[in-house]
Amino acid sequence: MELVNYDPAYKQNFIKLNTTWIKNNFGSLEKEDIKTFQEIEKEIEKGAMIFFAVEKNIVLATCMTKPISENTWEICKLAADEQYKGQGAGSKVFKKCMDYAIAKNAKKLFILSNSKLKPALHIYQKYGFKEIKLDDYEYIRGDIAFEYIIKS
Repeated sequence: MELVNYDPAYKQNFIKLNTTWIKNNFGSLEKEDIKTFQEIEKEIEKGAMIFFAVEKNIVLATCMTKPISENTWEICKLAADEQYKGQGAGSKVFKKCMDYAIAKNAKKLFILSNSKLKPALHIYQKYGFKEIKLDDYEYIRGDIAFEYIIKS
């Protein structure tokens, strides 16, 4: 398995994996999902990065990280192909997003999620994220949030 930085050749894989995952778990996309998919290149220009776990030219998983303030980065749009789950691809792209944001001087990492997504929650906790409470979870499906404080 190889971890690959964003390449426009994989853009549709990012959209398809995330769209399938969101629809399978929640029924429909929200306006913020659609906006993200329409503005991928714009996000990359502002410093974001998307990583792909690829094996034999098949995208197994993908994840995005993007700056949301001067010192805080969000990790989002973690999705894996159901056919290949259990191979660690999701965990690997997630960790790559963490490392990328930290290398870009992030002081805090942030995740918005849903409490029913047990495999994703396991990944967050595995890497030391702690649950935080928010007043607004931004997405209708969002009901849990996490942060990771980078120790200097």
